[in-house]
Amino acid sequence: MTDAAFHYQALTPDLILDAVESLGIYPETGLLALNSYENRVYQFRCDRGRRYVAKFYRPERWSDAQILEEHSFAFELAEAEVPLAVPLCIDGQSLHHFGGFRFALFPSIGGRGFEVDNLEQLETVGHFIGRLHQVGKSAAFTSREALTLKGFGDDSLAWLRQSGHVPPYLEQAFFTVAEQLLQAVKSRWFEAGTLRLHGDLHPGNILWTPDGPGFVDLDDARTGPAIQDLWMMLSGDRSQRLLQLEILLEAYEEFCSFDSRELALIEPLRALRMLHHNAWLSRRWADPAFPMHFPWFAGDKYWEQQILAFKEQLASLDEPVLSLIPY
Repeated sequence: MTDAAFHYQALTPDLILDAVESLGIYPETGLLALNSYENRVYQFRCDRGRRYVAKFYRPERWSDAQILEEHSFAFELAEAEVPLAVPLCIDGQSLHHFGGFRFALFPSIGGRGFEVDNLEQLETVGHFIGRLHQVGKSAAFTSREALTLKGFGDDSLAWLRQSGHVPPYLEQAFFTVAEQLLQAVKSRWFEAGTLRLHGDLHPGNILWTPDGPGFVDLDDARTGPAIQDLWMMLSGDRSQRLLQLEILLEAYEEFCSFDSRELALIEPLRALRMLHHNAWLSRRWADPAFPMHFPWFAGDKYWEQQILAFKEQLASLDEPVLSLIPY
């Protein structure tokens, strides 16, 4: 990803309003910027009293075919009654173009944050992830990316090596432990069954509405192992995670079978996410929003903390795998 990908300076409030109005929808409130760094996302109320979310996709990240495949997956999930924010079709189109940008409109889902330590909510989320994966298994992506060791591991490490973001005096320590971590992941990796995933199903992408959970943001939908959409629901010490896992999988398997061997991929996937996150911040640093919201990324202390975090994750890879046997 090069600096050429960052064109948000041209995405002015007037252009956003003109883009929305080009679809025959007229905002009567101001634009409320929502918490999104990869794309630009705004909530507003139109003159008919309805609330919408306008999502402007990061230029040059996805192709039209990849975005439309995301939308198609969302429509399939909605048809299966998975509670998900689905793009609106206007004149038969869900992806729109205006002023050099691509955007989509979604109905606004109101709600509070999902409480990952609330076991009743976790059980309900387990049901719906099972239904999501039931749909995910029914077909395959043809355009969207897969979760791979190369993409999340090798490519991330290679980017960081040439980025210049790691302070010179920490380079040896950082890249030594990062390489050790990646090699440890590779030694524990195995090719599990794959399906279409949400891809980035952390608790922040689940809202709790009066009717239950509402899933948002399929922007990172990809092909991968089922456990990728499950492991980020787990938190706390080992006993807490085991209890959460038991509740989650019992609910999940009412709709979709789960290969228990994939539990061995939880810590490798966590390690890959750590590597990928650092590379993501580095790749996006030319976007002015990133230095504004992540100022600590440019500080030496951050990289010292990452060295420690990588060492701790390396130790986690040697711990016994979470297991529900006897289950």
